[in-house]
Amino acid sequence: MPDLSIRERIAGLQIFVVGDVMLDEYWFGDVRRISPEAPVPIVRVSSADERPGGAANVARNIVTLGARATLLSVVGADATADRLRDALDLAGVQHRLTIDPGLRTTLKLRVVGQNQQMLRIDFEEVPSPAALQAKQARYEQLLAQADVVVLSDYGKGALARVAELIAIARRLGKPVLVDPKGRDYARYAGATMITPNRAEMADAVGSWADMDELDHKAGRLRAELGLEALVVTMSKQGMRLYSQRGAFHQQARAQEVFDVSGAGDTVIAALAIMHGCGVGWQEAVAFANAAGGVAVGKLGTSTVQFDEVQSFLHRTAVP
Repeated sequence: MPDLSIRERIAGLQIFVVGDVMLDEYWFGDVRRISPEAPVPIVRVSSADERPGGAANVARNIVTLGARATLLSVVGADATADRLRDALDLAGVQHRLTIDPGLRTTLKLRVVGQNQQMLRIDFEEVPSPAALQAKQARYEQLLAQADVVVLSDYGKGALARVAELIAIARRLGKPVLVDPKGRDYARYAGATMITPNRAEMADAVGSWADMDELDHKAGRLRAELGLEALVVTMSKQGMRLYSQRGAFHQQARAQEVFDVSGAGDTVIAALAIMHGCGVGWQEAVAFANAAGGVAVGKLGTSTVQFDEVQSFLHRTAVP
């Protein structure tokens, strides 16, 4: 378990986050009646909030955990991108956002009534090849400064050339952690670690009848992709790590789950920081599992702080 002496190592880390960014917008209100126009609740909005999402939330969590983060992605020339930049500035995240004039910046609008999500509306488009090429040129320029690279794939197109990004980073000796998406995991070959959740893992390798079958499929996938480690996040069942030492299971710690939005962002941010500090995979997974536990106790796309994770670890430790 990390102790306070690790803070200096964390503070010296520079994490490079690349991937799909978005703005998460929330409208909060009360529900008191059903619409006479259709059988849907009427939410009387009383407040609103907006937060960086996707890869931007990974970068934000890295900063709140105590390290430095530089974020690279593609956005449109629109008001959503302006609001995202403002939010990143406020969060202390350095950002290099390539502008694609024909792109609408991804926006996820959630309507929440009585702390219950009533509706989500998504606006999203795929970046142009020219914008991706410009982003890759900036990637190569910025890579030398990074201690760890995190690739956050939300399937929105910013990581269409992810195999090239991994190869470039590994040639420079940079560890690469990937939060994957889709069924074709061959594109992540050569990464240091990938962190699929249960559903994403099933998309990639098929379903499993029991833990032994998952272990077999995960071990084979890790070997095929040449990974140091593979972590499957399993919600209430915790996290399962696969490495050269075999399988290691980290049970979820007792916590009331309020909202799972963005918990995977917190997990990979914590893993990147721990790996950058030279912490072993099992210890890194234990810390990341606790960080995810703190995140799901908060509403919406949230961040966690180092002290919160430490407190959670002590509070939920087995006597």
